[in-house]
Amino acid sequence: MTAKTRRWRRLRLLGTALALMAGALAQPALAQGATEPVALEQFFQHPAVLDVKLSPSGRQIALTTSAGSKRVSLYVVELGDTPKPKRAAAFSDVDVVRFDWVGDERLVFSVVDLEAGSGEDQRLAPGLYSVAPDGQELRTLVRRYGTPFVSNGERNRSLEWNHLLLSVPRAQPDAPADEVVIGVMKFEGKSLAQITPLWLNVRTGRTRAMDIRGAPDNIHAWMFDSRGNPRAAISSTNGREIYHWRGAGDEGWRELSTHDSLRRPFSLHSVDDKGTLYVTRSTGAGKYSTLTTYDFAAGKPSAKPLVSTPGFDFTGTLLLERSGDLALGVRLETDAEQTLWFDAAMKRFQAEVDERLPGRVNRVQCVRCGANDMVALVRSFSDQDPGTLWLYEAASKRWQPISQVLKGIDPRRMASVDFQRIRARDGLDLPVWITLPPSVKPGTKPERPLPAVVMVHGGPWVRGGHWRWSAMEQFLASRGYLVISPEFRGSTGYGWAHYQAGWKQWGQTMQDDVTDALKWAQAQGLADRRACIAGASYGGYATLMGLVRDPELYRCGIAWVGVADLKLLIQGSGWIGDDVSEDARRYGLPVMVGDPDKDAEMIQANSPVEQAARIKAPLLLAYGAADVRVPLAHGERLRSALKAAGQTPEWVVYPNEGHSWRQVTTHVDFARRVEQFLDRHLKAGAP
Repeated sequence: MTAKTRRWRRLRLLGTALALMAGALAQPALAQGATEPVALEQFFQHPAVLDVKLSPSGRQIALTTSAGSKRVSLYVVELGDTPKPKRAAAFSDVDVVRFDWVGDERLVFSVVDLEAGSGEDQRLAPGLYSVAPDGQELRTLVRRYGTPFVSNGERNRSLEWNHLLLSVPRAQPDAPADEVVIGVMKFEGKSLAQITPLWLNVRTGRTRAMDIRGAPDNIHAWMFDSRGNPRAAISSTNGREIYHWRGAGDEGWRELSTHDSLRRPFSLHSVDDKGTLYVTRSTGAGKYSTLTTYDFAAGKPSAKPLVSTPGFDFTGTLLLERSGDLALGVRLETDAEQTLWFDAAMKRFQAEVDERLPGRVNRVQCVRCGANDMVALVRSFSDQDPGTLWLYEAASKRWQPISQVLKGIDPRRMASVDFQRIRARDGLDLPVWITLPPSVKPGTKPERPLPAVVMVHGGPWVRGGHWRWSAMEQFLASRGYLVISPEFRGSTGYGWAHYQAGWKQWGQTMQDDVTDALKWAQAQGLADRRACIAGASYGGYATLMGLVRDPELYRCGIAWVGVADLKLLIQGSGWIGDDVSEDARRYGLPVMVGDPDKDAEMIQANSPVEQAARIKAPLLLAYGAADVRVPLAHGERLRSALKAAGQTPEWVVYPNEGHSWRQVTTHVDFARRVEQFLDRHLKAGAP
């Protein structure tokens, strides 16, 4: 057998092995003259591949997949002459959701129950486990919340649930890769008061103290270099934050800034092994954040930015080489994700990838980046394609497809996403995302105006839209609707000025922005007069207030897990539990939403439960019974107020769901309700 034949056989075997786990890449054939819309179940399936990572040596791939099982499992594939997938971890009652390599001989991972809905507090208590790539030597390192202590030899050193993985140091040639950094969390009420870092041996489960001598109290965030050395920390108390720094040669910690936690002069971003601290700071009229370094001699961020993204806040990560000393590039997002490589070899490779896979975002993950023996994973995706995974081995210059991220999604039948910047009524710059039905050719306008769904994102202090495939927007567009998604003031990612303009504007100028986006789409000939407003969480609140303030614009509303009682959100209740911290209610919500005493009149005027009598349009309400962010009481109070006013909404409560739908059955049931509801109120001939 020749070397070429052996190489081809190896690649063919790898493709076969991975296809068995994650599904084939081939697109389904389009039936000639097919008019049936894509089945809604296709949009809301579990991903075939959730995440994939190369081992430090580049000789193995680890991935999480739900293929062939109802649960998400962890697999490892060795990239040798006869690759064979090995199941490293699989459980009958939980799903593997996060993992990382600790050297080439060990992985750590966390689990949650994706079938239990989001009532489970997975963010703080996902547990931590370690395992060899072949599935041997499984060890419980940190127990999940509610898991009983069992002294059976294997578990007798496992830690309580309040230990959280903080950092996985990069494998070093001069030390065995056996330890990770965990943090012991201490709470005061519902607020996280302090995190204390420790070293944890993933083979033995033993911990040892970390050198944090002189570190102040009340630290809730840490930054580490590639070897796991703590370099930066953030402490907070009484609504104030302090940034701390300890360089490689420093004896103790020094303060870099003391400030109001809502008005940071700059934000800590990352550190490298040379002792460089990277920060972001806001500049210019729109106060867009840029990436720069901290000047320790001057005691402030450097004036010259390293990376700026005009019209957008810098949002991204530095791509460091294996040693942690040198930045090879930066991955960032403006209207779409892109990677800017500083390294010449990687710049050439990115250009080759983009030429091979044009019109897509091609995210490269590599080992020995730019070298002749580089191994690279490429996640290639677009607005119409959830993504495809590819493997590239520079030594053989061969590309190998691994898997689709979602099985059976045909990009030719998916909607396109457009990004526009318009002006709100008061002149504020207003970014708007438009999802056009598959019948509309990308980059063109529809032949005639379309019925529209105004989709308001949650948060509200987040960026809502991205140039990528999104299940709900794609589903709605597949049914013939134009989807309008405004980045109303208060959204992040578009400058501090845009963000701060939303403070104390719930139901007011924030709502005007949503209205202005719809009116703009109608004026452009994109949308007709048939419109429905929809959204979850804050988006659910905006849906209700849209029906209150602009009843002539909307034929209907769809609100799920929506805030309905502003007073309950801001003040809380001793009878109704939620996860809003005492600090948020004391220092955050009064500034950003409203002070319960000083702004009582404004809060009442903009609380849907108080204005329920003004809601006349048909309304679909959905809540999760296990929601601790927006408790079911919000929906129940609104429903009672609507009934008292003679308006009975369509109503559904999912008993095992929280603040976001986690179960496929819930997604499918809710999507079917949405489809039927919109058919009744927006289709031709609807009243």
